[in-house]
Amino acid sequence: MSSLASYGGIGDLGPAAHEFVAFLAAAKQHIWQVLPLCPTGFGNSPYAGSSAFAGNPLLVSLEVLADWGWIEGERIAGLPGRSGNVDFDEVEMRKLPLLHEAAGNFLDRGVSDPAFAEQWKQFETFCHEQASWLNDYALYAELKRQFKTGAWTEWPLPLRRRDPQALKEIYESSSRALTQEQALQFAFARQWADLREAAARHAIRILGDVAIFVNMDSADVWVHPELFELDKDFKPERVAGVPPDYFSATGQRWGNPLYRWNVLGESGFRWWIERIRRAIELYDIVRLDHFRGFEAYWAIPAEEETAVNGEWVKAPGLELFRALETALGPLPLIAEDLGMITPAVDALRQELKMPSMKVIQFGFSNKGAHLHLPHRYRPDTIAYTGTHDNDTTQGWWQTAGEAEHSAVQALVGPVDGRPVWPLVRAVEASVAQIAVVPAQDLLQLGSEARMNTPAIPEGNWRWRAPENCWSPELAAKLAALVEVSDRDNDPLDLELETQNPVPAAEAAEN
Repeated sequence: MSSLASYGGIGDLGPAAHEFVAFLAAAKQHIWQVLPLCPTGFGNSPYAGSSAFAGNPLLVSLEVLADWGWIEGERIAGLPGRSGNVDFDEVEMRKLPLLHEAAGNFLDRGVSDPAFAEQWKQFETFCHEQASWLNDYALYAELKRQFKTGAWTEWPLPLRRRDPQALKEIYESSSRALTQEQALQFAFARQWADLREAAARHAIRILGDVAIFVNMDSADVWVHPELFELDKDFKPERVAGVPPDYFSATGQRWGNPLYRWNVLGESGFRWWIERIRRAIELYDIVRLDHFRGFEAYWAIPAEEETAVNGEWVKAPGLELFRALETALGPLPLIAEDLGMITPAVDALRQELKMPSMKVIQFGFSNKGAHLHLPHRYRPDTIAYTGTHDNDTTQGWWQTAGEAEHSAVQALVGPVDGRPVWPLVRAVEASVAQIAVVPAQDLLQLGSEARMNTPAIPEGNWRWRAPENCWSPELAAKLAALVEVSDRDNDPLDLELETQNPVPAAEAAEN
């Protein structure tokens, strides 16, 4: 969402998001995949959020808040515009205070002003329904603001330990600030709901993302330290990551604290049930990032500087997912199963009937990588040209070797240095249940538009789409591809197929 060309220096849930939905509808697209929507912490990564339940306040549209009457239009004038990459420091310095000002205005007027009566009632309902995480998140966010320590583990010891008297004093001294945080979460929830409703009107489903691990500096770890491998001083004993792989010779040391799965299991996985319940409130389909970690995870001693000296540790696997299904019913989940996938991981995915991910960009390095090419796809596949962790397809082409160039052109024909749309067509024409193309690939952008480089901590997550890039011409090009590849999901087409089945002799020939 932060990559939209919204007013204010960062993509948000306002007009640009609705314009993008209109573009998707014109292009006959039916799924919009988004990165996690959580508040981000150090490094601005949505995979290192400060809450597994909250929405990122920076994604709240000030333009929409002005339309609601929460803030005057002239107050939001002069912010960074719709062009250029995100400068997170500037956005936090200039936009965040205005968001809090707007929330304060709503609190001042909401109770007494008849114009806000319905919205205030919705706010009270939201606070009641989301109380299980909302109150603690508001407290965490306010304490972060007050202490400016960078992490909850640096707060005064009574607050680190959640001493009841210390918490009571904060509630009493900062009640308005806490309610402002709740109001911003309400604004996020309402703007997100409006966007999802707009998408649903065009039969567009939102495919969301749940990172398996949570950030050490998060409300989740502060509130539930017993669920994580922490010592008596709240320091991680072991941390998450992956061993050396395609992306990094020393692996990736993510630094997230590991779960105490035995403790989670004793509670019937209650915390995970609530987390997935929240995810399916927000999204129509949920991608589970690092799915292999549900079967076994790479545990790195906290004192290690790289991920080399870790070990694989068994996770609860099927036991967890059966508990989720018992509590929540059938779940619309997708497995992110890239990387080092073992037969046990694949068996777990197949047992749960989750679609698998394939990335065509991976398929050209050697014969063993051909499972990522379209002729190896199965219907239970989500096929990508690339992901947020890859270079863009055009950027990859510029640095790929002659072997990869030859392999691409052997598959799709001559590309004259522009392989993006031939590979988009290959993915779209495959048998994969869903085909996903990153926005940068739709625009044929190079490495300058790359979203994230794994194992590189700085300079990521900043890309924004150029203004006015979602043109009618691009929509028509996509729509034509959707039609010829039978990805339009048109109910009329399905009805005609039922009424006019293929003759038996023709079906036999096919």
